[in-house]
Amino acid sequence: MSGFSTTATTAVHEEAVPTSFDEATLRALCDLDCAMPLLFDRIKQSMVSAREAASFLKKRAAIEEDYARSMLKLSRSSAEAYSNGDGKAGTYVGSWMGLMKVHDQLADARLRFSQKLAEMSDELANLAKEVDKQRRFARETGQKLEKNLQDAEQGVEKARSRFDSSAEDLERLLLVKQGESAKGGELQSTGGNSGGKRTLGKAMGKTGLLFKQKNPQQMLRQEEEIRVKTSNASDAFRKEVHQTQQMRQEYFNMQLPRILRSLKESAEEIDNGTQYHLMRYAFLYESLILSDGMAISPHSSAAIGAAGAPESSAGGLKRYIESMDNRGDFKLFMQNYLVAHGRDYRGPKREGQYDDGFVPPSPGTISKALSAPHQQHQVSQYPIFGVDLVTQMARDNVEVPPILEKCAAAIEAVGIQSMGIYRLSGTTSKVQRLKQKFDQDWSQVDLMNDEAINDINIVAGCLKLWFRELPEPLLTYELYPGFIEAAKISNYRLRHIRLHERVNELPDSNYATLKALMKHLDAIRSHEASNQMSASNLAIVFGPTLLSPPISAGDMNGGAGAMQLQDMSFQCKAIETILEKYKEIFVEDPEE
Repeated sequence: MSGFSTTATTAVHEEAVPTSFDEATLRALCDLDCAMPLLFDRIKQSMVSAREAASFLKKRAAIEEDYARSMLKLSRSSAEAYSNGDGKAGTYVGSWMGLMKVHDQLADARLRFSQKLAEMSDELANLAKEVDKQRRFARETGQKLEKNLQDAEQGVEKARSRFDSSAEDLERLLLVKQGESAKGGELQSTGGNSGGKRTLGKAMGKTGLLFKQKNPQQMLRQEEEIRVKTSNASDAFRKEVHQTQQMRQEYFNMQLPRILRSLKESAEEIDNGTQYHLMRYAFLYESLILSDGMAISPHSSAAIGAAGAPESSAGGLKRYIESMDNRGDFKLFMQNYLVAHGRDYRGPKREGQYDDGFVPPSPGTISKALSAPHQQHQVSQYPIFGVDLVTQMARDNVEVPPILEKCAAAIEAVGIQSMGIYRLSGTTSKVQRLKQKFDQDWSQVDLMNDEAINDINIVAGCLKLWFRELPEPLLTYELYPGFIEAAKISNYRLRHIRLHERVNELPDSNYATLKALMKHLDAIRSHEASNQMSASNLAIVFGPTLLSPPISAGDMNGGAGAMQLQDMSFQCKAIETILEKYKEIFVEDPEE
């Protein structure tokens, strides 16, 4: 197969599907007598495998198409039903319609995936048909050439038989002549060679009848005829042998290698074609899963409209839900309800004339009831979420961010063996409540005596949220290209060295924070047997957060998301390598 496109998935494996012809195997086949039937049987097996793969892809495409059309039908019917119903308005309706749009996008992506699978199935089936035609043609050609060679060999045997027959006739005639000439001397040498007499008598016994009653002139003429016949038979025999030898050499040295090359090329074509389409299926499926993940929770920030709902589908499923403002919606509903129905209310009233039995309310009680709940929501002067890392560390005069120290200590004390730590998320509302406590006054947060310690995933989720809300990723926008290029290096040792160089270029605050985080994650992965969090799994969690591309003005339309999707495997690879080589990169003192 030619024209195979390389993909980001196979970038590190330059010849996952080999395209060069295997000459060494062809030379080995040419030395085998059973090379043709061997290749015929192999191509049959390859065609069965290719057709089975094509059938799988077609059925897979049908499943994806049914799923996509059902999701599309559901999202549109749900959006229409909500539009015609009496559901909530405000930010909720915008978020709900956004949810339906995201599901439309997911369905469209599945439909495109289904179409590509169907195309791949057809291409693979057509490839199997084409290879089958080539196999049949090669079989017919090979059988024809073999038959010609066999016919030539049979011709040699027939010519040999004719020559042997003529030679035997000549020998018999010569024996008869020898017998006639020996009659006269037979009387004079009775005590001669008895063995010769017996041989001559035996030959004469076999051939005497053939030349009985022949005079010498007739025997001489017959001898000449037989000698001419024998000479002609000998010439014909030599000619047949020469022609057959030429045909055999041409067959084994030219025609058979050509047929074997054609069959081997057909075998490689269908094998490589099947492997290519299966690799393409894996890449498309991976892209689809990553696309679904980006649609649910995109890494780049989405534009938020004035009403609180995302302005475009770039917000993602998760952010549409997070953008719901239930309190604001309720206040708006309350205002609209008062305007629409307040004057028509006929039940008990709060205020009225003293003469009608109304008592004025106590102002102290109302002020206490209104002011007490808001004391805990005062704005902090020293927030740590969404604040530049260098700024907050210089402000708080710390070497390592306090939230990282506190959360890491709590997790290592309580949750280091928790299954799926960092991969599982805690309850969003409780994570937000812990975030507010850190923003209010991080020095007063005691995680070991906090309600969050009952679910260690809340603490882990709060730490991930802090890294995610940094204005600039921990590994910085400036060094992003260098980290990605280093992660693309296939040689493990060289990749480690290049990543080490990039880490050393980080600002002091970022370097210290990364060192503390890697030390903590190294402790987490040391308990992989119980928590199932290997370096690879931890890199998948932290890779896109610690290392993400810069967002420019043009990236708000999807450019950053495309780059994020393209580089995601290398982001994870970079963090995984740094974590695996934590001690070589960060730990200088063996006792540390």
